[in-house]
Amino acid sequence: MPDLKEQVVLVTGANRGQGKAIAQHLAALGAKIGVGARSYTSAEEVAKTIGEEQAIPVQLDVTSESEWKSAVDKVVNKFNKIDVLVNNAGSLKREKFTEITLDDYQHLIQVNQLGVFMGMQAVIPHMEKQQKGSIVNNVSISAFAPISRSSAYAATKAAVVAMSKAAAIELGPKGIRVNIVHPGGIETEMATQNEGVPAYYDSVPLGRIGQPIEIAKAIAFLSSDESSYCTGMEMVVDGGMTLGTPDE
Repeated sequence: MPDLKEQVVLVTGANRGQGKAIAQHLAALGAKIGVGARSYTSAEEVAKTIGEEQAIPVQLDVTSESEWKSAVDKVVNKFNKIDVLVNNAGSLKREKFTEITLDDYQHLIQVNQLGVFMGMQAVIPHMEKQQKGSIVNNVSISAFAPISRSSAYAATKAAVVAMSKAAAIELGPKGIRVNIVHPGGIETEMATQNEGVPAYYDSVPLGRIGQPIEIAKAIAFLSSDESSYCTGMEMVVDGGMTLGTPDE
């Protein structure tokens, strides 16, 4: 099991779903957590479940450059450093290609793509001083295997993959690793839209939808020194969904 004792981690979108599971799991492994969320109240609630000595709530709308600076400063002021950034916050909009609006597309770019970009820029100076750091971008299998009515969403996710790999090349000599996790279908409110788990997941190779803790475990590995020789890596956590379905 990865050891994250003495590590300081900022997780975005940490108030629910995958982000909440990531924050709580990394804390269970010993990390100190900046619980980042657009809703400060919900960030406080998650931080309380972890404990005030180990977690701090952080106001963070990932589309705001000023909030990124403030959030990183708050984490560093509290815990004296920042070792890991988990870019988890995201937005999903499914609409026909001919019907999605420019405003919708630009919103997805702001959250899914530029939010990651601004977060990476905000933490890199601190990681450079330490000559060590790990950035984990929680993306989506949509980056390489999009489904229907997701063209804009998939495009923003694919952009993060290219950006992450380019950054990994540039930041590697500075001791900073950049890796990617690609969740498949995960049972969260955003994924199921409160309509229950689609029967489709019975047909994927592992026969079920994924759980948030399974993404958290993957991110814990990439956050820790157990993945010290991994950078620019794409880890697919999808129950075999992108392999196809059994022919039985």
